Amino acid sequence: MTRYSPTITVMVQAARKAGRRLARDFGEVEHLQVSKKGPADFVSAADLKAEEILIEELSRARPGYGFLAEESGTTDGTDKTHRWIIDPLDGTTNFLHGLPHFAVSIGLEREGELVAGVVLDPIKDELFWAEKGQGAWVNSRRLRVSGRTDLSTALLATGIPYLGREGFETFLREMAHLSVRTSGIRRYGAAALDLAYVAAGRYEAFWETGLSPWDFAAGTVLVREAGGMVSAIDGSQIGPNSPSILAANQELFDEIGRLLREAQKGGTQAQDTA
Repeated sequence: MTRYSPTITVMVQAARKAGRRLARDFGEVEHLQVSKKGPADFVSAADLKAEEILIEELSRARPGYGFLAEESGTTDGTDKTHRWIIDPLDGTTNFLHGLPHFAVSIGLEREGELVAGVVLDPIKDELFWAEKGQGAWVNSRRLRVSGRTDLSTALLATGIPYLGREGFETFLREMAHLSVRTSGIRRYGAAALDLAYVAAGRYEAFWETGLSPWDFAAGTVLVREAGGMVSAIDGSQIGPNSPSILAANQELFDEIGRLLREAQKGGTQAQDTA
C-alpha cells in the first residue's frame, strides 16, 4: 500500500468526508433544494454542504492556508504562500440528473505553483491523487498517461459550451477538425474526472474553454505527474486566468494543439487526412 505524505493525507481525508456526504445526498437527489446561478448553471444544497465540509477539514489541518472555492470565492489566509483550490462537486448537472459521474476536487497551490491534487469519485470509489515529484496514483495503483502515438486511434474528451456561454461556434469547428481524425470524442460533464482519466491513460487528451481554476487545478497535477503535458490551447502556461486547457500525452500534445488552433482560426482542412 502506497503511503500518503502528510499533505496528501489531509487532502484525502477532507475529500472522503465530503464524498461520503455527496454519496448520501445523491441517493436523495430528487429532494435536494436547487437554485440557479445563471443560465444552465445550478447550485444545490449538496454543493454548499460539501464545500463547507472541505473548508472546515482543510482549515483545521492547515489553519493559515487561503482558499479559492467555486461557491464561496476567494478567502485569504495568514500563510500567503499556500492556497487550496477546491470544487466540492464537479459535475453538478450530472449529479442533479442522477448520473453517477461527479467528483470532489482539491488542488494545492504553493507560491503560485500547483503542487498537489486529489480527485475523488465517491460513487466508483476511485481516488486519484498526485504530488509534485511523487507521481500520480489511483487508489494504490501508479498512473501513466497513454502511450498511443497515432491520432487515429486516440480517444479524446471535451466540454461543450452550454446555454448562455460564448464559444459554441468555435467548439463546433474544433469538433469538426478533430472528430474525423480520431477514434472518438467524449463529453461526460466533469472536467476534473476528464483530466484524471487522461492521467490514467483512459483518454489520450482533454480540451475545453471557459473553465475556472477549481475545474482543472487538481487534474493538472495528476496529468503532469503521470507523464503528460498541460497548457492553454494557445500554448501558454496554464494559470488561474487561462481561457482554455489542453492536456494530453507527450506524443500527441503538439499535434492536437495545432489542430485546435487551426480550428479556432476557422481552418478548413479537417478532411485532409480523414
